[in-house]
Amino acid sequence: MTRPLRADSERTMRAILDAANQVLAENPAATLQQIADAAGVARTTVHRRFASREALMEALALDMLAQLEAVIDDSRPETAPPLVALHELSAGYITVKGRWRLTDVHPTEFEHGEAIERIKARNRALFQRLADTGTIAPDTDLEWAVRVFFALLHEAIERRAVTGNSPDTLAALVTSTLVGGLRGM
Repeated sequence: MTRPLRADSERTMRAILDAANQVLAENPAATLQQIADAAGVARTTVHRRFASREALMEALALDMLAQLEAVIDDSRPETAPPLVALHELSAGYITVKGRWRLTDVHPTEFEHGEAIERIKARNRALFQRLADTGTIAPDTDLEWAVRVFFALLHEAIERRAVTGNSPDTLAALVTSTLVGGLRGM
């Protein structure tokens, strides 16, 4: 079992991951030295935490998955009213995914299948609750509905970059568009 990091170590790790996200989005060939400079730490600190560039990319993928799972937890999809959970999940995803500038990190490239499957299962379960309560048509193809949900989230994130709309405003748009389209199927 891995011991939790001390608070100062956690801040350092967060600074490195945030800097890597920013720097690598702007320059995919950036060096670990450039990432260290952006994080405000010594290059040796980055090397001590990450043995290689691949290890850093894997840490970014793990961080992304952890943030997505936290969003799901915060939206309470198993206990909140389904429409409320969908709205909260949408706002959380827009906030978290909107911070991820680095598009080259794909958790599926690493050995994180369990986390990805948990995320998918919890999304499907929420959509099943939406169907069970009649919020969307009971015979909705849930796999398709989840894929459309993520496409709408992508559009909301793009729109936020241009308009500056709040995640809550965009979540309302995603939710009403999705539910409105799936209600009468």
